[in-house]
Amino acid sequence: MTAALIPVDSVEITAVVDSTADMLLPDAGLVRRWGLSGTVGPVPSLPSDVAAGGSTLDLLRAEHGYSAVVDVRAGDRTHRVLYDAGISPDGLIENLDRLGIGPDTFEAIVLSHGHFDHVGGLHGLARRMTARDVPLVVHPEFWTRRRLADLIELPTPGRAAIEGAGFTIIEDRQPSFLLDGTLLVTGEVPRTTAFETGMPKSHQAWRDGRWQHDPLVHEDQALIAHVRSKGLAIVTGCGHAGIVNIVRQAKRLTGVDDIYLLTGGLHLRDGPVVAASVAALAAERPRMIVPAHCTSWLAHRALYDAMPEAYRPNSVGSRIELAATDGVDGS
Repeated sequence: MTAALIPVDSVEITAVVDSTADMLLPDAGLVRRWGLSGTVGPVPSLPSDVAAGGSTLDLLRAEHGYSAVVDVRAGDRTHRVLYDAGISPDGLIENLDRLGIGPDTFEAIVLSHGHFDHVGGLHGLARRMTARDVPLVVHPEFWTRRRLADLIELPTPGRAAIEGAGFTIIEDRQPSFLLDGTLLVTGEVPRTTAFETGMPKSHQAWRDGRWQHDPLVHEDQALIAHVRSKGLAIVTGCGHAGIVNIVRQAKRLTGVDDIYLLTGGLHLRDGPVVAASVAALAAERPRMIVPAHCTSWLAHRALYDAMPEAYRPNSVGSRIELAATDGVDGS
């Protein structure tokens, strides 16, 4: 199957929620930074009773979770999508405010899966939105009740609550297009690699009246754009489907072999899967890889060692700017 994903002139991906905030990172080629050393935008200030001048810097907040704003431009049309929403009720909306991104500028929202560290920020977003009936794209298993055995039951997304907050839910297991065919949601990603085995046994789902081991998190979906003449830009929320499986699914769906960018959560922690996944990713020769949420320091190190020219660290506020007229190395 090959999907007719329309090549676009540019893609900008802004990390609004991530597990890391480094306000001293400088720009790195096509990755521009927000903070004291980058050029994305000015840092706002807040009143302070303990600062001599009466104010302090209002820097972006990091939290365990992920969210990105994706802007695509094709011809004279620009579209904006929110991908995932972070974990805390107000972390997303507060970082959007600091970045100067209005809550009513999203034409659609895509949630990669139902884990609460990718959903929780809908709370604060909905309270500030004036628009109603905003499309919200999820997989049908998004609503699955889950727990970490003997530790905690995870907060479960509520359909009625989300619809009541003004979102129009669109469910699909299959790949689906957004915004005039400029973005593609992968749909359910086939698990084909032998080494990407998913979650540990402690991760369980409530099915058929009992808790069952849930390693695969079937609803995990990524977002894809095709930058004209450059290749695919792939954004992942957590990468539960296996990052190599996701990359291969993107190539299979689009018929495009070149990977211009891979960014987002890679769900690489430790064990043999890290080396196997990094080797398989290196064989795909991505021009740029910007790992984010749920990627361990061991995986970051392995990715850098294998692809030093392609690797860039992420930080909240980083904006990756891709264009059909860019240089090819992302430096």
